[in-house]
Amino acid sequence: MSNNTYFRFSKWKTGKSCEVELYNSTEKLLKTAHTNKDGWLSSPLLTEKEMKKGEFELLFHIGDYFRKTHLSLEQPPFLNKVPMCFYINDSTQHHHVPFFLSPWGYQIYRGS
Repeated sequence: MSNNTYFRFSKWKTGKSCEVELYNSTEKLLKTAHTNKDGWLSSPLLTEKEMKKGEFELLFHIGDYFRKTHLSLEQPPFLNKVPMCFYINDSTQHHHVPFFLSPWGYQIYRGS
């Protein structure tokens, strides 16, 4: 998993300090990271050695992010944590995961 995971939040602003957790298929927490001022992860979630074929889950803590930005939302927020389950078939390939969101919706896809 490359460090090219990045976040664009509502109105095309980058998402600074959003917590992201990475879990394996047995729900073991592998890594926790926070996005930088540009909305990117500063380092890969998985190194080349850690990159293995299998199922994983990213958990984005967007409710906490929006609370830190002092955005006035109902409590609890409509979206609090967003999971993304994915499978790595080829551990030698580049994996880039753009994540776009607002307090009421999101889009995640495998980038190039």
